Amino acid sequence: MLKAKRIRLYFVLLMVALSSGCTTTSRSPSVNSLLLAEPEPVSQRSQMVIARYTHILYEAALSDAERAELLFQRGIAYDSLGLSSLAQRDYTETLRLKPDMAEAYNSVGVHYTQQGQFIRAYEAFDSTLEINPDYHFAILNRGIALYYGGRSDLASLDTQVFLDQEPSDPIRALWHFIASRQTNEVRALEQLRTNRQQLDDQRWATTMVDFYLGESTEAGVVAALISDVRSQTELNNRLCEAYFYLGKYHAAKGNNTTAANYFKLSLSTNVHEYVEHKFSRVELANIRASERAVN
Repeated sequence: MLKAKRIRLYFVLLMVALSSGCTTTSRSPSVNSLLLAEPEPVSQRSQMVIARYTHILYEAALSDAERAELLFQRGIAYDSLGLSSLAQRDYTETLRLKPDMAEAYNSVGVHYTQQGQFIRAYEAFDSTLEINPDYHFAILNRGIALYYGGRSDLASLDTQVFLDQEPSDPIRALWHFIASRQTNEVRALEQLRTNRQQLDDQRWATTMVDFYLGESTEAGVVAALISDVRSQTELNNRLCEAYFYLGKYHAAKGNNTTAANYFKLSLSTNVHEYVEHKFSRVELANIRASERAVN
């Protein structure tokens, strides 16, 4: 557990807001089971990186390769601050100057996925993997793009490859389940149960897999993620992930109000670099669109 001087945990007492207006289940969080950490502050380091690289880009005589590298690094800094439009502009300019940079294709592909430009996202991730077949996270990102693009059969192929590369990772197992259940939920659940046997019990997110399998509770997930936290940043990272996957669980159950609140909690961590943060906003948009369609 963190020392009180290093972190402040806020227990939320008004948990009824999570479940109002939706179907409740016996696995809903108890009044004292949800916690928040202080959102990540705006990174001074990222701000300094942006200022320094911007100065160099305007003042120094650079080759195209050098300019491309600085633009890419500035794009990463923009992304870490949640300045997505500026980041995407830098990635696009990077590829104009250096069209063989796999990392830039991967980064711009994530932005295309968030914007619902799925064909362009697929092309970006394909380009990443053509240039660097060992860029494994592009496989996950392409799988996520295929999933949000309504092509779950293909998405599950990518998430399976990504899981096979590290079968002890519970986050990889969760993404494979999320992609696979769109085509056959019963079979996907059986596969998740099988994959559970290879997961590392020392990783907090394994408890999230247990929750999906009905063998843990939301309070149990929270207890697992704070059990060995060493810093505020680490707690925020875990909360960003945990609340996203809890949101996905409730969204699949049709508990839209609960799911939406969990996605908002994931966003509130300000962990902009995490895929869970990036797609929490997409999930919220999807919930609102589905509710508008019903009404």
